[in-house]
Amino acid sequence: MEQTREQSMESIILETAERLFLDKGFALTSTTEIAREAGCNQALVHYYFRTKEQLFIRIFEEKIKIFAGAFFSIDEKPGTFLEKLTRKIEAHFDIIAQNPKIPFLIINEITTNPQRIKALHKSIGEYPASIIRKVNEELEEAIAQGEVRPITVLDLILTVLSLNVLPQLLRPILEEVMPLPPEEVQKLIARRKEENVKLIINSLRP
Repeated sequence: MEQTREQSMESIILETAERLFLDKGFALTSTTEIAREAGCNQALVHYYFRTKEQLFIRIFEEKIKIFAGAFFSIDEKPGTFLEKLTRKIEAHFDIIAQNPKIPFLIINEITTNPQRIKALHKSIGEYPASIIRKVNEELEEAIAQGEVRPITVLDLILTVLSLNVLPQLLRPILEEVMPLPPEEVQKLIARRKEENVKLIINSLRP
């Protein structure tokens, strides 16, 4: 029972810290605030996670993996390269739409603290590189078969990332300037997913 209670409090602290980091960023979030919001004392936060930095890195790495995992996950379903790519684009877009603050957190923290890239690479190892190699193999095979035009895997990845991330980066501006009711924002986001797929897939056809 005691272990369950400890696991529960650790989860509460983690969830609270995630919400605050996503809302305010690393610099403007304190362990005092995390403890207060989680309903525990500050010493307990340090007991589980040692420092604010270590707590943040755990959350940051998890969000990076979620952010990238949707696109770089291995697709074992049958289909052509373009059909598989369509599923990857849609899954990646959906993950970002469900977690719209992730792009802001990643961009802000990598910009203000480039060392996070090194820490992240050390944590996740060669997994991303192995998945990129797999995507590249599939891409090169599709090019050889004439399914898609010649393009590098890096160009393809950057195209997908830029098109999928931009709507979420611009979302606060659209909501403030337009302004659009929530249901219209959702319709706009859904249309962007469809348009992104069309733009990318059509641009790859020979």
